[in-house]
Amino acid sequence: MSSHQVFVLIVIQLFLLLTPSIGLYKLFEKAGVPGWKAFIPFYNTWIMIKLSGRREHWVFWQLIPVVGWFITMGLYVEFVKVYGKFHFWEHALAALVPLVYFPYLGWDAKTRYIGIAEARKHRKSKTREWIDAAVFAVVAATLIRTFVFEAYVIPTGSMEKTLLVNDYLFVSKFAYGPRIPMTPLSIPFVHNTLPLVNRKSYVEWITLPYVRWFQSPVKRGDVVVFNFPEGDTLINLPDYQSAHPYYDVIRELGNGNADSGRQIVLGNPDQYPLITHPPDKQENYIKRCVAIPGDTLQLKNQVVYINGQAQPLPPFSETRCMVKTHGQPLDETVMQEEYNIDVSDPSELSQTNNPNEYSMLLTAGAREKMLKNGVAASILPVIDSTQAVWPYSPLASWQLDNYGPLFLPRRGSTITLDPTTYAIYNRAIRVYEGNKFERREGKYYLNGQEVHSYTFHYNYYWMMGDNRHESQDSRLWGMVPETMVVGEASLIWMSWGKGVRWSRLFNKIR
Repeated sequence: MSSHQVFVLIVIQLFLLLTPSIGLYKLFEKAGVPGWKAFIPFYNTWIMIKLSGRREHWVFWQLIPVVGWFITMGLYVEFVKVYGKFHFWEHALAALVPLVYFPYLGWDAKTRYIGIAEARKHRKSKTREWIDAAVFAVVAATLIRTFVFEAYVIPTGSMEKTLLVNDYLFVSKFAYGPRIPMTPLSIPFVHNTLPLVNRKSYVEWITLPYVRWFQSPVKRGDVVVFNFPEGDTLINLPDYQSAHPYYDVIRELGNGNADSGRQIVLGNPDQYPLITHPPDKQENYIKRCVAIPGDTLQLKNQVVYINGQAQPLPPFSETRCMVKTHGQPLDETVMQEEYNIDVSDPSELSQTNNPNEYSMLLTAGAREKMLKNGVAASILPVIDSTQAVWPYSPLASWQLDNYGPLFLPRRGSTITLDPTTYAIYNRAIRVYEGNKFERREGKYYLNGQEVHSYTFHYNYYWMMGDNRHESQDSRLWGMVPETMVVGEASLIWMSWGKGVRWSRLFNKIR
């Protein structure tokens, strides 16, 4: 973590410790302790622990970043018990709004210190025990989900055949270092939208800067879960969201001119209702990292080149091919067992208008085996020449399968600003790095100052689906900043097709 990030965490912890100090001043006096001790961070909780009869080591657990915040709130709950406060709502107030509740108790003439022995005589009802257990379970599960691992399900075929639709995964948060929630006030177990009511599941009264503990870099070839980079603004309708992103829609409505399309959307709020999300609440995507910070990436006829070196396809990566056979019928069982092709699925296999010619989605291994076994006379990859690709600029007139070259910035790298680099990197500089950046009359202005170059503050990655022609990936929406990396997909714990796919259970993801 950077010194700034450490400073922010310390400030938040000190805020939690000092928030109830005015009320603690009076409460300490009621227990016969000098009130001034309430204003010394950590020492005040040491006194609270002594007064409530808890083990002293808990004061040191508060030093753990973020986890310590919850421990401090727990100490507040234990403390109010020695003042006769045992109701659930009283504990909730102590944990969540000590700034208000502690002064209320301190100046309330009826509130008195009853002592440790008297507090321990209180027995919870069975209902209260269940409620407390449920609250503990929710807090524990939320901490695990935030900092250790999270379950994820594959919604689309963009990673086939590496990952299949309805593969259930564990995503390791420790692989790249757990990211501190930027919007910590949110409803547990819901990502960004409440079901049924279609409302945000979080509030932005408190937002935190990007902080990642024990940071490790994403490695080339990793299968990564990350927040959708263009998910900051979405059209809040079922047929749109991240499946048909807002930025695609405004380009389509403006016939390539995003500004014109934006005016159409903003002028029709009923037809295009918008919703915005902070980075950590943007939709989760899963792709393979094919280029890391400092790399120069290029695609030539589907082949990925990194720093001028051709890269092998992932073992189960599939791509569209035209397959010419010798005229023999294709056996459904053989095609499934030998080449992993579902003949009944037209997206995987369909016959063209030419005799003995088929359009197939094939892995590299299946291609080699078909040629070796004599099933195919020839196999030619289908080259997609679509030019509607990021950054959607005539200055970078690339194609889906012939793309780049493109430099992936790393933290501290500097680019010279010109029309081409502006077209490619301006969103990263403005949105991901939080600057006011614009071009006026051929000059470039950063936060009001004219500049000729820019030095990046974050690392950037290039993500692509293994199903190269059925994937919405970086070729369509650009680079992924490190701030949006969630974790590494590590293990398939469940898989469901027409039934349980037993052979996929507990497979490590490669």
